[in-house]
Amino acid sequence: MKDVGKFFSEVRLELSRVLWPSYDEWMGATAVVVFLTTVLSLYLGLVDKGFDFGMKYLIEWWVS
Repeated sequence: MKDVGKFFSEVRLELSRVLWPSYDEWMGATAVVVFLTTVLSLYLGLVDKGFDFGMKYLIEWWVS
């Protein structure tokens, strides 16, 4: 039980040493993540639709 208390006191000490980002830095990083996630999801959606169209075309060509 003594080790558990020591662990939490060390965690508290380490967290006090952390240099936390400012609100503006945090909001900027969040905006970048949201933007890149949106762009990547749109890109992957378009690639998926392209593969879907291509596979349907190949299947129709093969069956015909």
